[in-house]
Amino acid sequence: MSQPDYRQLLDHLYDGLYFVDLERRITFWNRTAEQITGFTADEVLGSHCYDNILNHVDAEGNLLCENRCPLAKSMEEGVAVEAEVYLRHKRGHRVPVALRIKPLRNGDGEILGGVELFQDLSEKTGVLLQLAELRQLALVDGLTGLANRSYCEREIKSHLQERVRYGWTFGLLFIDIDNFKLVNDSYGHASGDQVLQMVSSNLKHICRPFDVFGRWGGEEFIGLIRNVGAQELIAIGERLRLLVEHSQLQRKGGRIGVTVSVGATLARDDDTLSSLVKRADELMYRSKKKGKNCLTCDL
Repeated sequence: MSQPDYRQLLDHLYDGLYFVDLERRITFWNRTAEQITGFTADEVLGSHCYDNILNHVDAEGNLLCENRCPLAKSMEEGVAVEAEVYLRHKRGHRVPVALRIKPLRNGDGEILGGVELFQDLSEKTGVLLQLAELRQLALVDGLTGLANRSYCEREIKSHLQERVRYGWTFGLLFIDIDNFKLVNDSYGHASGDQVLQMVSSNLKHICRPFDVFGRWGGEEFIGLIRNVGAQELIAIGERLRLLVEHSQLQRKGGRIGVTVSVGATLARDDDTLSSLVKRADELMYRSKKKGKNCLTCDL
């Protein structure tokens, strides 16, 4: 009787899966890992997991592959490790994943390497259902897949009315890609469009089901963040900024990385659509003047 092909079974798992040896050299990479990351097995087998492949970062933007790597901890301490982090997709954007890691042992209990399972958490943001509804209403930006300006304006007005009636708080993030004209001039508009899509993917992955992120125009985006106080709004804006900073668009001849400048403000009793957006926009420009790649708030 022939032996079962376990590798074929592993290829059909719902989770991404890879094995590493003691030097963290990748020895197996299943098909789901290819789908979640964009990297094929041929591109990663034989490489080390820290060789500019997944580049895990946590919610605070710490580079885990260079320090505090969960996989290295599991093998060094001989323990199971679980974590939620962001990996970098081959197209440059960050993908939220849940990790489950265990050391691999031989029959004598000696550690030979490690195994990491990772689950794509993108759908848990609720953004896919939200965008499906928006597409039916022709309220999605064609290039980025985010809500378009018309929908964002409508949502801001609705949020302001709810604030007056029910006292529901919300904040606004105004986001602008730094030096975007230089990207277009240096690499062409096709690469510029890909950078817009990369940044948009990060916005989608940080979006909670009841938040709205949209493309305001050009390289400008906004985020309507419901039921938040000042510190939570700042934390969401900072997390977004860090995810973009640690994203890279891979292309022939090198990689393209960008940063964003962010303005953050909470809606006020006397705000209108115009006054709220203007204030957030002015705060974003203050971030530009401070050197870019930062968040400025009035809270």
